[in-house]
Amino acid sequence: MYILINFLYIIAGYLWGDWKNWKKYYPTILFFIIGDFLYNFILYNDSMWVFHDAILPNHTFITILSMFVSYSATVLIYLGRFPQGWKKRFLWFLLWSGIYIIIEFINNILGFITYHNGWNFVWSCLFTGVIFVILPIHHKRPLLAWSLSIVVILSLFVIFDIKITNMK
Repeated sequence: MYILINFLYIIAGYLWGDWKNWKKYYPTILFFIIGDFLYNFILYNDSMWVFHDAILPNHTFITILSMFVSYSATVLIYLGRFPQGWKKRFLWFLLWSGIYIIIEFINNILGFITYHNGWNFVWSCLFTGVIFVILPIHHKRPLLAWSLSIVVILSLFVIFDIKITNMK
């Protein structure tokens, strides 16, 4: 399933991504990837979600593939075609949040993602919304985005009672 999803992201990124200005989006691509790396590293012993696949060997491999393929394509399309005006931006936000949520919903139904430690599909929907709000902020004001991300992370630590002593 994840090979198919990432293949579709490659096609979408090729067709609609702003490749001629990729350097402009590169810091935000790295920001997106670093966020996922931090999640996987910090919560190694207490994952909130785990990916499964019939072909790809494990969660780590699936995550790395997604980081480099789907996250890159997402940023190049989402920010590369980011509209002017609050109404269009809100619809663009809804479209991209919807794409991610629908993909996760299908993966959840098919058993390609499982939730753990209090996380569930509703939390994923909320978190997806946060991601698509923070990406354009990072593109224009990186320090603000990092600050907001730290607040979100610390809030999730409190909400999900994540113990620093459980970390590797």
